[in-house]
Amino acid sequence: MYSGVVPKLWNETIEAHRRAVRDATLDTTAALVAEHGLRSVTMSRIAEETGIGRATLYKYFSGVEAILLAWHERQITSHLEYLAEVQDQAGDPGERLEAVLEAYALISHESQHHDTELAALLHRDEHVARAQQQLRDMIQDLLTEGAETGDVRDDVAPDELASYCLHALTAASSLPSKAAVRRLVTVTLAGLHPRAGTK
Repeated sequence: MYSGVVPKLWNETIEAHRRAVRDATLDTTAALVAEHGLRSVTMSRIAEETGIGRATLYKYFSGVEAILLAWHERQITSHLEYLAEVQDQAGDPGERLEAVLEAYALISHESQHHDTELAALLHRDEHVARAQQQLRDMIQDLLTEGAETGDVRDDVAPDELASYCLHALTAASSLPSKAAVRRLVTVTLAGLHPRAGTK
């Protein structure tokens, strides 16, 4: 008779294997789409490049679109976790706000989608709306804190200022360099400064 330890170990091993297969599939598919375009990537090609059978691949995902949506969700989750880390590492409310806005702008700059068809597919999914709400809430909380400490103007509601920040920083995706992105963040922050308010 086996003790309860062996099945647990076995389950953990199987789970680790499944995660590895899933991650390899997501990474391979994203690379293939980036190189060849959305329409030219098939499940057969993904299975071949990943080194797994097509039947196995279909146990994980129903098609290329499902893989790409899972890949995008993983990317977004990773970005939100990174922004939370950035927020936790900075000092006072003003510094935390600046650090999060800069990190968000740089993520936008680095993850621009050149393929409009792919962008249209990825951005219509509900995980994007959830992530955008989480991001908005994070920025709104930082703005509220900043207004209380005098780092942020208090003549405009935090939810309006959060919209201002997010809309202003969408320009980061089309800027030519990280230096330009940082200048955009500086200009955005200037609009949040108490001196910008009407007294």
